[in-house]
Amino acid sequence: MSAPRAGHVAIAGWTNVGKSTLLNRLVGEKLAAVADVPQTTRFRITGVRTIPGRGQVVFVDTPGFHRPKERMNRAMVDAAREALTGVDLALLVVDAGRGAGPGDAEAARIVAGAGIPALAVLNKIDTVRPKTALLPLMRTAVETWGLKEAVPVSARTGDGCDALLDRIFEALPEGPSLFPDDFLTDQPERALAAEWVREKILHRTRQEIPHAAAVTVRSWQEREDGIVAIDAVIFVERESQKGIVIGKGGAVLKAVGTEARAEIERLIGRQVFLTLRVEVRPDWRNDPRTLSDLGIG
Repeated sequence: MSAPRAGHVAIAGWTNVGKSTLLNRLVGEKLAAVADVPQTTRFRITGVRTIPGRGQVVFVDTPGFHRPKERMNRAMVDAAREALTGVDLALLVVDAGRGAGPGDAEAARIVAGAGIPALAVLNKIDTVRPKTALLPLMRTAVETWGLKEAVPVSARTGDGCDALLDRIFEALPEGPSLFPDDFLTDQPERALAAEWVREKILHRTRQEIPHAAAVTVRSWQEREDGIVAIDAVIFVERESQKGIVIGKGGAVLKAVGTEARAEIERLIGRQVFLTLRVEVRPDWRNDPRTLSDLGIG
């Protein structure tokens, strides 16, 4: 049997290519918020996968590269670049269904500039027909971008992800685990809870709200009756957005709370009483105090 391997792996790429879905799939637990809108991930999330006899992979999910306008987006891109420092391997994720665009090429240049080994992960192959359509993208990743190999996967279905894990372990150095075997993530429970509330908002409001909403947990109390009481605040930028998040008769906010509470209860294994409030905070994406409260930048 070969010696165990361990190391850090950055999951990078242009925005909206499925990096967070891939993190959740490779770790085997839901850690990152997932939504079909660009720039869902706003800060680095570490997820650890330990396989007895093989070793440990410390995955670092990053915000997607994009052309930033607000202070928040500049901080997100900076975080993505910094995540490529000091890792053993980078996974450059590309939406295979969409094909390689200028943003993917720019992300490839950033990854190449980090001077670390890198694999191309051609995600969303479940949307590609026929599969031979992947061949030009595989050639682009290896011959044009200079990556070591292109691995086709579907993070949504899991297709190809075992093969990707094999490639990852092959690229990591031999050595002991970096964290205890039961360690899963560096994210506090309240940070995960806030992100899952935001995820449900994204799902419920689609294109109306995405980048204007943020969530922070103001209070987390473990009561004597065993219930965890959570008070979370949703920031939006305009009164009209507040109305969208609340919905007619409070229907949207109620649905968001019900769905998020179920996910939080699964995470902590306890009953949750979740209170959600909506506040208007104009131009919060450029406000250093709010960004600090949210852990961005």
